[in-house]
Amino acid sequence: MKAYDAIVIGAGHNGLTHAAFLSRAGLRVLVLERNDYIGGATASLELHKDWRYSNCSYVCSLFRPEIYQALDLGRHGLEVVPLQGSVTFKRDGDYFGSYHQSNVRRREIARHSKRDADASIRFDADLMKWCRLIRGFLLRTPPDPSSFKIRDAMEFAYLLKSFHSLSESQIYEFIRFFTMSIAEYLEQYFENDTILAHFSGGSIIGTGLGVYSPGTAYVLLHHAMGDVDGNVGSWGFARGGMGSVSSALASSLRAVGGEIRTNAEVVSISVKRGRATGVVLASGEELSARAVISNLDAKRTFLGLLDSCDLPDDLVRRARNFKIRGSSGKVNIALDGMPDFPALPKGSPLTLGHMHFTDTLERLERAYDDWKDDRWSQDPYVDMVIPTQYDPSMSPPGKHMMSVFVQYCPVEAEGGWTDSKRDAFGAAVINQIADYSPNFKDLLLHAEIRTPRELEAEVGLTEGNIFQGELTLDQLMFNRPFPGYAQYRAPIKNMYMCSSSNHPGGGVMGAPGANSAREVLIDFGRSSTTPEDFGDD
Repeated sequence: MKAYDAIVIGAGHNGLTHAAFLSRAGLRVLVLERNDYIGGATASLELHKDWRYSNCSYVCSLFRPEIYQALDLGRHGLEVVPLQGSVTFKRDGDYFGSYHQSNVRRREIARHSKRDADASIRFDADLMKWCRLIRGFLLRTPPDPSSFKIRDAMEFAYLLKSFHSLSESQIYEFIRFFTMSIAEYLEQYFENDTILAHFSGGSIIGTGLGVYSPGTAYVLLHHAMGDVDGNVGSWGFARGGMGSVSSALASSLRAVGGEIRTNAEVVSISVKRGRATGVVLASGEELSARAVISNLDAKRTFLGLLDSCDLPDDLVRRARNFKIRGSSGKVNIALDGMPDFPALPKGSPLTLGHMHFTDTLERLERAYDDWKDDRWSQDPYVDMVIPTQYDPSMSPPGKHMMSVFVQYCPVEAEGGWTDSKRDAFGAAVINQIADYSPNFKDLLLHAEIRTPRELEAEVGLTEGNIFQGELTLDQLMFNRPFPGYAQYRAPIKNMYMCSSSNHPGGGVMGAPGANSAREVLIDFGRSSTTPEDFGDD
């Protein structure tokens, strides 16, 4: 039997990132994936003949450029094309467009509110200020507040130094940012209902909270702190779909000797005398390794793969109470051509970006109310893109693929999901799009509909939560996933975590995978303790 230094459970993008860094440092690494494809939620699948869907994740921004460069992902085929703006359609037949060009964007805001056009300059500057501050923490291991170790003291010193340049009022403002609702935060800047709704959308995506819920302001920041080609806050499409991210990571991993096995479901982690020694597969096969790393979420890892007898009681309790509520759905659509949107001027570039149909905070909050009552909204918030305008390789010539992210979609739809309820949810989304595009239904060739039920069953996301845990203050930094266990190490010797349940959280970022790899390499004596070192010898 081949001996491995490390076994990584789950070939999602964080698992692949983690494994690639370990392999580059000379470790013998095996990644195990239960599905017959890699990528997890970051996959491109042909679910309708000749169309490739980005089946779960659908846009790229958060992926760290440091990881892109360290793993040479460009050479392995990853190319990201920047999106061009976004649009919210109004019920009265008008629209609000957030253009990529700053001067055009400001003129469009002024068309709706001259006051908001002036406020947008201050809003952009303030948001980017917080983005740049937070980005400095993404590729660092959170310090343990209860530790007196030199490394933790140095991390706290780094945090203090980062805040040193801020004024007293700015520090108070930053602290408030984590506890405010997105509605409350945006109302400090804007007055127009549609503009408020447009900028609120990013704060509820993947989150079991509403626009008036405390803590949603940070979720906006989480989505805004990525970049494409050095442009902070920009979003982009990966050519070939989001599966190109996983494919490039897998190629980088294999290029340095790493292995990947699909159709290899792990059912338990072997523990002997308080140490992880390997894994057991659903087939009964046992594999051994010096270290075991889970890319599954905190609940699935600690409550599913491990015996509670091997864990501290407080950790088991925290795992059971970990907030990981599903609130999202996804609809992938094959189209016979490009749909018309009569509200937009002919040839408008706004169809090249995100498209939304919810034009007031009230409508957003009512959609959340439906979720709280275990109903999918008949007037949902959707984040819709048509990536084939950039990348025609994802569909036949002249055809298009549409990706529709939906908020809110309940975990249990009034007693449980059935196929008929799933189809009714999809119909509600399709009807909403058709309200703003008269030829849309005529072009529809196929629709793949995913509720939290499908996301959990197919991708392994508990309750369909795309972040593998809510992004609230009690589950961020040294609280993620639990206080005392935020440095990627489990309480079992030689066992680690690398999923989005860990700092800095969800999204196609790669940071949890890279950060946890650094911790493994430190324990193996293969790496320095600097966050910038990802295992390059």
